[in-house]
Amino acid sequence: MKKVLSIALGAAMAGTLLTGCGGSNGSAQTTAAAKDETTAAAAEGESKAEGDVQASGDALKIAIVSSPSGVDDGSFNQDNYNGVLAFIEENPSATVTPVREESGDTAAALQAVADIVADYDVIVCCGYQFAGIGTLAEDNPNVDFILVDSNPSDAEGNEVSCDNIYAMTFKEQEGGFFAGMAAALESQSKKVAVVNGIAYPSNVNYQFGFESGVNYANEKFEAGAEIVELPSYAGTDVTGANVGGNYVGSFADEATGKVVGKALIDEGVDTIFVAAGGSGNGVFTAAKEATGVKVIGCDVDQYDDGANGSDNVILTSVLKVMSMNVEKQLNAVKDGSFKGENVVLGADTDSTGFVKAEGRNQLSEDTISKLDEAYELVKDGTIVPASNFNGETPEDFTGLK
Repeated sequence: MKKVLSIALGAAMAGTLLTGCGGSNGSAQTTAAAKDETTAAAAEGESKAEGDVQASGDALKIAIVSSPSGVDDGSFNQDNYNGVLAFIEENPSATVTPVREESGDTAAALQAVADIVADYDVIVCCGYQFAGIGTLAEDNPNVDFILVDSNPSDAEGNEVSCDNIYAMTFKEQEGGFFAGMAAALESQSKKVAVVNGIAYPSNVNYQFGFESGVNYANEKFEAGAEIVELPSYAGTDVTGANVGGNYVGSFADEATGKVVGKALIDEGVDTIFVAAGGSGNGVFTAAKEATGVKVIGCDVDQYDDGANGSDNVILTSVLKVMSMNVEKQLNAVKDGSFKGENVVLGADTDSTGFVKAEGRNQLSEDTISKLDEAYELVKDGTIVPASNFNGETPEDFTGLK
């Protein structure tokens, strides 16, 4: 069930554009040669290469463009970057230049790509704000693009498929479903919540999947959990529909993230799924300053980000496996099999999941067993969680046949 709280909270709803989830304050788990990243001065049409991964020999020249947080964000961007680094480890004559567009503006993000397009063989674009690269790709047929979290669009905003763009989107609702199940089964207060950044389709998928997972656990296992929402932070999706939830309004507003997290905790929520990019750092902080509160990370294993003295606030993390798929496409470019297409990746290709490795989660054995069982049902299509545009609503979802 969904419990809506009437709380008047003032929100600084900054329109920063990025897809991703809460994580560390910039502690990159990458090779030493790649720790510094390039900042793109898009307005001046130049970029400063401060920390390129250098290589010798004639091989792929790769750029990875992120906005507004960089490739050491400990989450979405970094996982994409790790896919590039894994490719370079096997192909040491390749190079990568990380380019960061700091404003988060969609036009600036696209300009950052345009500024460098002539200099690279492959450009990895991280996030929904890069959807408009369709025209740029058409004008540069000799450059291959890997677009993560969106399908490309043309100058009029129409979705297109391009011969030189491999666009990967994910069934975030599957990861959200596992997070919702875990939250409902492990919560002691029986009040749970999800905090998101901006109501882009990927974030709404996480929200709807989470709510579906809570409802499934309630129906199948009598978990008895309530989903808590703050009306002042309800999200509006790309169609203008009110999707509810708890949206910070930005992926780079840590202060407001903490305000939202604390407000939920004050209402008795003890388990929060965080899908809010840099804003999620504030939710992590609110959880660390509270007692008995756990968070669920997303996109990548965020257990290290949950460290709080001798304790850890991470219950588990749900996964969107971008690194593996980025590396796979770079290998396709290398061997000549690269094919432009728009694909949706999920559990059936091991591209979504949850962390159950010993020492990286705090789930009970019983909860892991229930999640494993549900994972197989999601993988074979028996369970199809609600998502932004699949016609299912989380309120009506039970997952039971």
